[in-house]
Amino acid sequence: MARRHYSEQFRQDAVDLYESTPGATVRGIAADLGVERGTLRHWLERYGTGRKTAADGSGAVSPLKARNGDGPAVVGPESAEAKIARLERENAALRSEKLKLSTEREILRQAAKYFGRGDELVSRFQFVADHLDTYPVKWLCDLLEIACSSFYAWRKAAPRRAARAEADHVLAQRIREVHDGDSTCGAPRITAELNDGVALENRVNHKRVARVMRAHGIVGYRRRRRVVTTIPEPADRIVPDLVERDFTAPATNRVYVGDITYLPIADGSNLYLATVIDCYSRRLTGWAVADHMRTDLVADALQAAQQTRGSLSGAVFHSDHGSVYTSKAYANLCAELGVTQSMGAVGTSADNAMAESFNATLKREVLQDEQSWPDEFTCRREVFGWLVRYNNRRRHSWCGHQSPLTYENRYAATLLHAA
Repeated sequence: MARRHYSEQFRQDAVDLYESTPGATVRGIAADLGVERGTLRHWLERYGTGRKTAADGSGAVSPLKARNGDGPAVVGPESAEAKIARLERENAALRSEKLKLSTEREILRQAAKYFGRGDELVSRFQFVADHLDTYPVKWLCDLLEIACSSFYAWRKAAPRRAARAEADHVLAQRIREVHDGDSTCGAPRITAELNDGVALENRVNHKRVARVMRAHGIVGYRRRRRVVTTIPEPADRIVPDLVERDFTAPATNRVYVGDITYLPIADGSNLYLATVIDCYSRRLTGWAVADHMRTDLVADALQAAQQTRGSLSGAVFHSDHGSVYTSKAYANLCAELGVTQSMGAVGTSADNAMAESFNATLKREVLQDEQSWPDEFTCRREVFGWLVRYNNRRRHSWCGHQSPLTYENRYAATLLHAA
């Protein structure tokens, strides 16, 4: 079930996400965060600056403004810091538009190459159709070495081809709407989105979705480079491997995995993200971001998971042999929370593959082709936005192309019905 208590930092991050996202709506951001719209409006009135980012990246006045006491909404003059932030957002929007235009040029170049190659047989049929008023059909067919019956069959099927092309065009528009919302989606996740809540006879086949995406140049993002993100640490004490690469669980709140990954900043520094992920639903139950890799970082993530679940008593937490996970302070925290530690072999990333995969997915979908975040503030904001969307809206193949939270809620409903 959705968490009911939100920290002060979470609320402020939520307000910043709304104000900084170009063209954001309360409905859309609330859905990403998994909160009620009224709750988000309350946070905006309490913490908001009175400004937001328009769809074109320019600054705009927010309809939901922070209030001073009981008086009218107040929006003060733009400060130097706010002006710099707005100009940085506009600059980022211009860079994004430049990338969009260059991508469109590349798509057009590929389209020209595709149609230049063409289909030889169809081209011959079309040549006959274009010249049948000038020359006899039989003569044209003989010269082009095609059967007249084949030409007439192709011509008779023209209405069906046109109807299919129109249907594909409509489907392409629906696919683009989903893809525009999340450009990292590929054919399986887009198919699941299109079929969600649709009657069986009206569902679309994933092969057709893939074909239309190829024809219209719509692709999910694939990162082509590989970055090593985990450096094994020697263990200070012996902890058994209770998972043994079986990243499944019979129910929620039974088995968790976690890891630390670095978040590179353009100035050469790093932030660090610690995670706690439920093996049953792949839900990120706890996380923490800091500019250090001390034990406090992983302790904050585990305590956040404990706050989400209410209790972690009896659960197993699996990690690598990083020094923070083998520390006495972390062992004491696990004992206090009733958590049993589990660790894979030293220097073997496959023993914690589920957490490694999560880290790779985050960087691939947020950074895409960028090497780093421009600054710490942007990094924290974008990572926060992706993490809350991952839990509440991003479709996961493990969950049958449902979001982790939806998957958990349906599991809870099944238990309630069985009782």
